[in-house]
Amino acid sequence: MHSIFFLASLVLSVISLTRAAPASSDSREPARTNPATLVNLRVEGANSTIFEAPIITRGHNITTASGGTHHCDGTNLDANASPGATCTSALDDAAKLVKFGYDGTFDIEFDDFFITRIASSAETNTQFWGLLLDYEFTPVGGCQQEVKTGQSILWAFDAFNKAFFLKLAALSHTTKVGKPFTVTVTDGTSRVPIAGATVNVSGKGGESVISDENGVASIVFEYAGVYKLKAERSDSIRSNMVDVVVI
Repeated sequence: MHSIFFLASLVLSVISLTRAAPASSDSREPARTNPATLVNLRVEGANSTIFEAPIITRGHNITTASGGTHHCDGTNLDANASPGATCTSALDDAAKLVKFGYDGTFDIEFDDFFITRIASSAETNTQFWGLLLDYEFTPVGGCQQEVKTGQSILWAFDAFNKAFFLKLAALSHTTKVGKPFTVTVTDGTSRVPIAGATVNVSGKGGESVISDENGVASIVFEYAGVYKLKAERSDSIRSNMVDVVVI
């Protein structure tokens, strides 16, 4: 199901951006600024993953109920010399694609949006949305932070109260029925192994397993099929998803 969703989101993004930006008839023309950029976007809400898929984005104007309409293309506060895709433009494109709402105020001094709600996860007096790029907190706001092809954007609720940002990895994405399948849970920022994380297994007969002191968890699948794995721990932001095909 998620694999189909990933493909559909990517195809729809390509169609949308192709319609918005006709190709140049002169092959000698220099590459235009603000190119369509393929990134990996993940949005982790208070209780569940709101979005996790590749998406194609470019800088554009963004409108929120609390902040109004403003540009969001990397040139905010003169952070970059030319416009491009940003962390917040990716969020906006995902919200339009799969129809989840979000809101944010706009700070004139910082020339940027401050995201206050995504889907049903809204900030409180002690919990706020955080933004990471390749598992590192961004040094600037989401409309100032331009992104490159292949980078991973993470919008995480209550990010500043969490100890770790979990990353789940496997050496392969295929295995056989009855054969142990190993995954590793680490902190994406420091890369240290994370013990005591629950690796949830979605699929027929799937049972959760716990990572050991080396961050390793072993799963034995009893049935063929496609499974989804995701790690979580109470003091951490849940991990990326790993797809496994069992034959």
